[in-house]
Amino acid sequence: MTTILQKLKSEVRDELIHNILPFWAGKMIDTKNGGFFGQIKGDGQLIPEADKGGILNARILWSFSSAYLQEKNPLYLEMANRAKVYILDHFLDASFGGTYWTVSFDGKPVDTKKQIYSQAFFIYAFTEHYRASGDESSLQTAIELFRIIEKYSFDPELNGYFEAYSRDWVLLEDLRLSEKDENEKKTMNTHLHILEAYTNLYRVWKDEELKKQLRNLILIFTEKIVNQKTFHLDLFFDENWNTKSTIVSYGHDVEASWLIDEAARMLGDQELLTEVQEICINVAFASCEGLQADGSMVYELEKGHLETDRHWWVQSEAVVGFLNAYELSNDQEWLEKALKCWIYISENLIDWAGGEWFWSVSDEGIANTNGDKAGFWKCPYHNSRMCLELMLRVEE
Repeated sequence: MTTILQKLKSEVRDELIHNILPFWAGKMIDTKNGGFFGQIKGDGQLIPEADKGGILNARILWSFSSAYLQEKNPLYLEMANRAKVYILDHFLDASFGGTYWTVSFDGKPVDTKKQIYSQAFFIYAFTEHYRASGDESSLQTAIELFRIIEKYSFDPELNGYFEAYSRDWVLLEDLRLSEKDENEKKTMNTHLHILEAYTNLYRVWKDEELKKQLRNLILIFTEKIVNQKTFHLDLFFDENWNTKSTIVSYGHDVEASWLIDEAARMLGDQELLTEVQEICINVAFASCEGLQADGSMVYELEKGHLETDRHWWVQSEAVVGFLNAYELSNDQEWLEKALKCWIYISENLIDWAGGEWFWSVSDEGIANTNGDKAGFWKCPYHNSRMCLELMLRVEE
């Protein structure tokens, strides 16, 4: 077993340091306008005047910070610092607080809405930069964003967090992250990434209010978001927590199965952790409804229609989620699932010629070159985090 895990660690480390990160450090640097370019298409075409997304920039900051934390390669810290400077100069709203959704290729605000999902990713990223660099200003930025989310987004009457605001913090009518989302006031996705961000912040800042809200988020998942009958995640809710969607997102199921566990571990409450870990195993098991014979995981189920494309981020989260389930249960079948999914990734999703990963692969095994190679949603975060998580877990 040790030999298998060490081989897995070696393979994912090789993928991280020889393919994923060199792509972003080599092809995405915008030397003219600062920071990183906003888009490279799936066929490799650079779009130098594409808008630059907040999600993309936060995830670049997180990825290079986390890579430096483990690998101590000076280039990674240089890239992280580059991302940090650009974010501070162009994405932070000095007048109203929080961060913009998008800026233009030359750094001017384009969409100034305050999507809470995005604020959470900046907390996650600045916290990781603090962990990597010891830069106190990054920690303070993360804390300021935490306080902004709590001030404007938290619902003290019905619990949870509202989705999106105008630049000056008025709740928007159109709350959606993307066109495919339901226009509802509370969503699983935003809560998952607030949970992720608060977990990382609590790792380095043992604040009592943060601790209380992190525990509350865990309970929101176990009591409201995880469907008690199916153990899938319900995705969209009104402000009263009535479920407004029947979509099953297999990638989010398996991602949540390890992020909720991580949050509970960070709190250190053994009674809560025992309860949570049983739920996490059940959520991981429910996600396996999307698992295919070749080891991959399909995208989602909506109104009886199965979306069978194998998206890059879903496979990344499946590998981590299955490895986490193996750690919790010591059931070797989970490890076999993780290994099989990694083999699928290496044989199908990694673009060995052009670098990075394809957006997705069809059920017939055809790589999607229409989806971005790098862009607003196609970032180095899911796949680099998969590599880093596996490297760390095998080491431990």
